[in-house]
Amino acid sequence: MSEYQYYEFVALDETLTAKQQGELRAVSSRGRITSSSFVNDYQWGDLKADPAKWMERYFDAHLYLANWGTRRIMLRLPRAVLDPETVEDFCVGDSAASWATRTHVILDLRSEDEDGDEEWWDEEGRLAAIVPVRAELAGGDRRLLYLAWLLCVQNRELTDEEPEPPVPAGLAKLSGPLRALADFLRLDPDLLDVAAVSRPLIEKEPSAADLRRWVKALPTADKDEVLLRVLRGDAWLLRSELLRQFHGVREESLAGGGRTAGDLLAAAEERWAARQQQEREREAAERQRRAEAAAAAREQRLDELACDPVRTWNQVDELIATKRPKDYDTAVALLSDLQTLAVREGEIFEFAEQMTRLRERHARKPSLIDRFDRARLD
Repeated sequence: MSEYQYYEFVALDETLTAKQQGELRAVSSRGRITSSSFVNDYQWGDLKADPAKWMERYFDAHLYLANWGTRRIMLRLPRAVLDPETVEDFCVGDSAASWATRTHVILDLRSEDEDGDEEWWDEEGRLAAIVPVRAELAGGDRRLLYLAWLLCVQNRELTDEEPEPPVPAGLAKLSGPLRALADFLRLDPDLLDVAAVSRPLIEKEPSAADLRRWVKALPTADKDEVLLRVLRGDAWLLRSELLRQFHGVREESLAGGGRTAGDLLAAAEERWAARQQQEREREAAERQRRAEAAAAAREQRLDELACDPVRTWNQVDELIATKRPKDYDTAVALLSDLQTLAVREGEIFEFAEQMTRLRERHARKPSLIDRFDRARLD
């Protein structure tokens, strides 16, 4: 299998200048470069740049995949909307790491599969499906950070005694972008399900009245500053900051689940085993259902044969007379039904006598006799 690598970078908060686009072009002559993105794939060679450095300097989101099993997502957010120390509590291994620059914090999430990646998809649509998690995180939704920690647990990068960090609500009902991220990083659904057990299905969204009361209570100076920043073009960043402030008390009161990494892994293993047992029971029940249906259908055929077995014997003779292999097979199937009927009716000796005469009449047809032998028609 030939090698394949795919790189996609997106700039969201600020467009790339002509100078910056030129710097990217100097690295890649065939990359698809716009004022907001860089896309390239390689079937030989590789990107002659460090994606982490590009994230620090140019971009806000990055997706990488290789068909030998590596998948990677990086997200960059302003420090004003995401505290680097908060991120460090969740990104604690090789699968989920983070670092901060003077102005931003960057999350680096990875998944490896030694069996390689034979799944192919529209790569350029994959990052677009995931990117909205950045705005969710900036707005105070901590589920992405918890998924990052869970990825480290799944890949056995933490000790069994490692305590669980604060558990956000809504793990059992991920948004579309978070689900796309979890799927891309191959997050174990059993592990995610057991992690979600102790949390509410979803946090209650603030009502318009709640927001109105909160805004009314803000100091006048803060409101003036908000308007000035909107006029300066900071609307997206400002919204995230305000949501963080609004949710601040609730976040600070959020406690850990009291579980450990080992607890979650053990519960996920139990859930997987229970699911496998349920699947085996379902398959056994389905096999039983099919067997009973086949038995009922055969009994019905036998009842129909019992009404006129002579007619069926004549049909066997007609099929054999064609000398066609397919008709031989049909004749053998009918004879098997006649044999079963004879056993049911206590007439097996009569059947054996007729089979002996049939074998004698067609002794010079070796392929037919072979079919009789394999079907044990005596």
